[in-house]
Amino acid sequence: MVEHNWLLYIAAFACAFAITLVTTPFAKWLSAKVGAIDYPKDRGVHKKPMPRMGGVAIVLGFLVTVLMVYFFDRSMSPKQFVGFIVGAGIIAVLGMIDDMKDLPAKLKFCVQIVAALIVIFSGTQIQIVLWPVTATLQKLSIPITLVWIVGVTNAVNLIDGLDGLAAGVTGIAALSLMVLCIMTGSTTAVVLTAALAGACLGFLPRNFNPAEIFMGDTGSTFLGFVLAVTSILGVFKGYALLALVVSIFCIGLPIFDTIFAMLRRMAKHQPIMQADRGHLHHKLIDHGFSQKKAVLIMYAISIFLGLLAIFIAVKDSRIFVVALLTVVVLSFIIYYFNAHIKNKNQ
Repeated sequence: MVEHNWLLYIAAFACAFAITLVTTPFAKWLSAKVGAIDYPKDRGVHKKPMPRMGGVAIVLGFLVTVLMVYFFDRSMSPKQFVGFIVGAGIIAVLGMIDDMKDLPAKLKFCVQIVAALIVIFSGTQIQIVLWPVTATLQKLSIPITLVWIVGVTNAVNLIDGLDGLAAGVTGIAALSLMVLCIMTGSTTAVVLTAALAGACLGFLPRNFNPAEIFMGDTGSTFLGFVLAVTSILGVFKGYALLALVVSIFCIGLPIFDTIFAMLRRMAKHQPIMQADRGHLHHKLIDHGFSQKKAVLIMYAISIFLGLLAIFIAVKDSRIFVVALLTVVVLSFIIYYFNAHIKNKNQ
């Protein structure tokens, strides 16, 4: 049985939280200095220019914490650790440049692939050979890992549309992953998820509605990248075939929202990477919810999906009760929306 260093986990969370909280004003100043300003747009919900490089504080909070903690916990191989730090650094720099210059989507996608490949070839891969399928599928390990990392990276980026949404949802997903990593005994992944959750929550005080600063692509793509890699280091190492299901539910909200966005754009013959107002958070706003209420609803969904992932991992029979409640809740939401729209049109 793995002996967990609970003091180290708490320290990682607290350190990331404190650094992010303290450096957020610096990120706000830096955004103004380099011209990383988000101006109001048709599909947006804010009405005034906002600094949008707040992700710098998240990156600092997470990376500084992880680098310090690594000296106390070296369970992750040096090669893997360096690959992860370099890949995350590339994503952070890419996000900063994009927040300043609005880079083309194809260029960002290519750089994300490079960052993911660095992580993959440093030894962090989804090991399909552990699953009850033929060993020949092991050849698909690299492409599947690549799709997972790049996919989750962009999924978190796509939900960053309301004050506090991406930071809160990622924080909840990180805490859910942390519980799963504790169960699998992956101490390194526990530290990483604890630091990620701390960085997210440290950013929320100035990002929750009414926000003073946005995280921008610097923060959202970085959070997605770290979530994807830590799920491989922790969840995929412990649950074999169940890992994919557990991880998808754990990071469920951004993943499902992204899948629906891609299907929606394909159906309309639009470019997959083209932004629109069809995301769930936009629908909630369009149906009359305030930003705060819409974000809290998304938080509730994220908590539910995280708990669902944990129930699946422990193979708890209560999963069937939870599934039934899901149907009831979704039915209520659909009924409420229909009634709300009907009353609005009368």
